[in-house]
Amino acid sequence: MADKPEQQTAKLEQQTGKATPLNVRLAPRDHADQPVLANYSAAHVAQGIAYLEFGFIEPGLLNAVVRAAKANGPLPKAVQGRLASRVAMPLDQQVQQLLVSLRGRQAPQKAEQKGQA
Repeated sequence: MADKPEQQTAKLEQQTGKATPLNVRLAPRDHADQPVLANYSAAHVAQGIAYLEFGFIEPGLLNAVVRAAKANGPLPKAVQGRLASRVAMPLDQQVQQLLVSLRGRQAPQKAEQKGQA
């Protein structure tokens, strides 16, 4: 049985002690070559896979929610947006570092918010 390309690359890196650059060209499918605008992102982890979701929420709706929150008005239970892209990645070392980094940035913000309350 032949090794998978990832395994071959890993073996080569172990033998040479350095990463091997490789030019990769991806052909677009459907509208994948068009830029995507996203103003919302979320990360979820389940069964060893990180799911990164990028979406778009109408700016007018976001502004209305902020105004209502500042005025202590009623807030919507949910906000509708449009899914722009979803990426599923195996939870390897790089993704784990990314998630730890993102959570580390959120923790000080939450602490600041508690201190202001």
